[in-house]
Amino acid sequence: MAYELPPLPYPKEALEPHIDALTMEIHHGRHHKAYVDNVNKAMAGNAALEAKSVEALIRDLASVPENIRGAVRNNGGGHANHSMFWKLLAPKAGGAPSGKLVDDIKATFGNFDAFKEKFEAAGLGRFGSGWVWLVVNKGKLEIVSTANQDNPLMGKAVAGCEGKPVLGVDVWEHAYYLKYQNKRADYLKAVWNIIHWGEAAKNYEAAKQ
Repeated sequence: MAYELPPLPYPKEALEPHIDALTMEIHHGRHHKAYVDNVNKAMAGNAALEAKSVEALIRDLASVPENIRGAVRNNGGGHANHSMFWKLLAPKAGGAPSGKLVDDIKATFGNFDAFKEKFEAAGLGRFGSGWVWLVVNKGKLEIVSTANQDNPLMGKAVAGCEGKPVLGVDVWEHAYYLKYQNKRADYLKAVWNIIHWGEAAKNYEAAKQ
């Protein structure tokens, strides 16, 4: 069954002033749509692959035929990453997480502000296009980054890191350039105002299973 572009869970202007409506329109309606269309095109006719969730698909790229593996990695990764990203953003959000997630962030990184600094630094340190992640790896929280549309679920041999994502932030220029131009640092600071920590907490609970 072909993948479909999920609708945004809020109007495209809802994240202003932190992310502008035009960026959301282009990012979701063109970039994410292209990933969906292209992964569907790559897998067309392969019933075994089409039956998988996109997370299961990218977790087992070794089972993908070599002639389409690159397209599935890039576009399947793009679909998985963005499908998670939209749900991790919300209007009137931000602040700090609560419960077990914030306790474990503090235990791992010292305090919440130190975590944010390390997360921003990882996003700034990703050369070119990619993502910055908070993941659960071997039961512990870690901050990692990946190139292009790679996802930690792909494993260390593919993505250079591993783990189950709790939080992911897109640092491709198309995610921020219309508003922030080359100021990725400003974008990474602004995005804290729209992080949906309730969604991240759900991801954390699932990642610990």
